[in-house]
Amino acid sequence: MSKKIKNNVYSVGKVDWELRRFHGDELSTHHGSTYNSYLIKEQKTVLIDTVWAPFSAEFMRELPAEVELSRIDAVVINHAEIDHSGAIVDLMQHLPDVPVYCSHNGVKSLRGHFHKDWNFKPVRTGDRLDIGNGKQLMFIEAPMLHWPDTMFTYLTQDNILFSNDAFGQHLATDKIFADLVDQHSLWKEAIKYYANIIAPWSKLVDSKLRELKSLDLPIDIICPSHGACWRKDIHKIIDAYALWANGYREDRITIAYDSMWGATRAMAEAIAKGIREADSEVVLAVHSLAKSDKNDVMTDIFRSKAFLLGSPSHNKCALASVGALLEELRGLSFQGKKAAAFGSYGWSGEGQVRLNSILKEIGYECVDDGIRNMWQPSDADLARCVEYGRKFALKVQ
Repeated sequence: MSKKIKNNVYSVGKVDWELRRFHGDELSTHHGSTYNSYLIKEQKTVLIDTVWAPFSAEFMRELPAEVELSRIDAVVINHAEIDHSGAIVDLMQHLPDVPVYCSHNGVKSLRGHFHKDWNFKPVRTGDRLDIGNGKQLMFIEAPMLHWPDTMFTYLTQDNILFSNDAFGQHLATDKIFADLVDQHSLWKEAIKYYANIIAPWSKLVDSKLRELKSLDLPIDIICPSHGACWRKDIHKIIDAYALWANGYREDRITIAYDSMWGATRAMAEAIAKGIREADSEVVLAVHSLAKSDKNDVMTDIFRSKAFLLGSPSHNKCALASVGALLEELRGLSFQGKKAAAFGSYGWSGEGQVRLNSILKEIGYECVDDGIRNMWQPSDADLARCVEYGRKFALKVQ
């Protein structure tokens, strides 16, 4: 069943209550998600985006209840990733000659995914489509938010920005507007989405926000492709993106580690104790990489002003979970974080030296050489870790 957004604009997408992993198995979605598709019924009828391929048959069963398919005059694909375009093959079987509006890179992506040559109408920023009743769709290219083909679509008079992945959340909800959703879950998922998906392109996010401001478009509603739509205080999510895109950090420290026989874990907990003794206000998150969800760890690191990464020395470097975290950090390109490495060793102890080297290589400011300990830590060793935590907290204030 469709849900009215405003005037003749309706949401016709799919709520996926069951989703727990996304982007293959790369991203956790603890609260499900939505695949938002939007239907505009003016003198011309336009469909913006579709749904993920597993729900294509359901989408095609339900869409005719909202609009006779032959009455659809145009299809807009803001981004060709399968969770947005997955139903297009089934859809276009009914609309073989209907124009498909997308970016120039969108044409390449759609052809690459589906090996079809539909009636593509590639657009650039500022191009418009007249849909009648004095309204137009204006297209705004947004490359790398978060694919090269991404674009926004803006509906004049109704002042709606269809933003695709930008401003979204992986959050299953049947309440279409963000102000109707539990705010804790909403903002937790919004920042997790940014940290794990959008963050590598923060410079482009900042540039696009400035461009949107220069276009001076009144925006009453933002309709993303995942999660809830923003209609009240929309400046809050726009302002949040502006903050997140510019070396974002809170008064927070994250400790992430893995441990073979408990020595590095004991060090992590002692360091955490020292941090707390030195700073009673800082928010402290401690994660075992063997147990914590990696995307939750990444979100905590993104929010932090500093983080500590711990591993025992293993095969001249670190445990696999720590290596995987480093590669994630390399790709996500968080800015403005201070860091250090720690851990235990039994032989020559190259691991922590190597970790510090990699942290510097991928762009983090290592405040010192970290701390390492041979074998299981004694009481004296743990006291040394507590003292290190105190000093670290003072260095990153």
